[in-house]
Amino acid sequence: MNGYLGEIVVQQEDTKYKGFSKVDMAMVHIERYGGIDGDHHKTWVLDQVARILKGTPIIFKEAAWDNGYVEIRIETGEPSKKYTKWAKDMLCGGKYDYDVGIAP
Repeated sequence: MNGYLGEIVVQQEDTKYKGFSKVDMAMVHIERYGGIDGDHHKTWVLDQVARILKGTPIIFKEAAWDNGYVEIRIETGEPSKKYTKWAKDMLCGGKYDYDVGIAP
């Protein structure tokens, strides 16, 4: 879309996701991205949900265009210690590979 003005970080309270819990935000990720074709993308969705539920920060960004269109973008931040431990534990002593997938 032409006229892209950029994006800025905003607080969750300043978005339509005000008051959403971690579980709510995990469901938002599933709703937004779960239908995208490709196993590698679905794997990414599962990983993002795990990150959110294990306390990884959620970053909200507002992207804007000069025609007035605005969208809220959601991404996860630096992995939490709880998520990092969980992902490491998923390896089960080398029995499994833990795959973070590929973002759409």
